[in-house]
Order: sequence, then structure tokens, then C-alpha cells
Amino acid sequence: MRIRRRQRLRRKEINGHSQAIADALGVDPFRDRDDIDLAEAEEWRLLIADNEVRGIIVGGRPFLTIRGLLASPAKRRWVTVDMGAVKFVYNGADIMAPGVVDADPAIRSGDLVWVRDERNLRPLAIGEALMSGPEMVASEKGKAVASIHHVGDPLWKLDEEPKE
Repeated sequence: MRIRRRQRLRRKEINGHSQAIADALGVDPFRDRDDIDLAEAEEWRLLIADNEVRGIIVGGRPFLTIRGLLASPAKRRWVTVDMGAVKFVYNGADIMAPGVVDADPAIRSGDLVWVRDERNLRPLAIGEALMSGPEMVASEKGKAVASIHHVGDPLWKLDEEPKE
């Protein structure tokens, strides 16, 4: 995967993306920065800071990537899965409701969310919620989150490739 069409964002654009991420996750990773780039890589629209892909734009909504979540730990929109689900999440599987042990009660269906394991509380994936937070925890069957980006996928590996 190659990064294409990289361009520096204006302060107004950076603040807009930063505010949207702050509203969603309770962290503000890009505020007061001038060095944020917008780029494309295959179907992804990326927000790059410090030569690392820290954000992604999904359906016009900016959200942090897993590396972005590691650099700026989020306070909201988390979904916690049991340790038995971790290997499936690592392989890109959607998150099934029986594997969800806890979720932010403010999550609504359609929200972008991040998935973490119950032991380390570290980000494993980001995805789109298919049910509300309380529904995820209570439900015994069905998909809770459709996976968009996970540890080990091409977007994750993009930052591991040598820079040209």
C-alpha cells in the first residue's frame, strides 16, 4: 500500500477534524498543530502527524487509528471484549455481541467505536457500532461492531514500512 496525494491541511481544517475527534472520543490529538497532512492510500483517507498515520476519515467522519489511540488514549466510545475474542479481532473479524463484556453506554448504532481487550485495555480495532452500547452488553447473539481497521491490517503495517 502506498500513500498518495499527500497535502498539508490548513489550520481551519485541522481544527474541524480535531473538534470532531474530541466530540467523539474525549481527546484532542491535533489541536494547535500545523503539521497535519491529509493523504490517500487505496480506499483510505488518512490524517498523518509526525509521519505516522494517526487518523482516518470514514464516511466523512474523522476518527483515530489504532496508532492514534495509542498516542492519545480515548476516554469514550470503547467496547471491551473478553480475552477469547482477541485472536478473532486481530484477524479482522467483526465483533460479536457474546464476546462483549462492557461498552460505553453512550454508544449509539452507527457510531464509530474502538475495541479493546479486557485485561490490558489496549486498542485492538476500530469499527462501526451495529447496536447501542447497552444492547452490546446485554445481547447474547449477533454482530455488535463491524470491523474497519485492526492491528496487523495493511493500514497498521503502513507505518512499519520503510519511508522513501
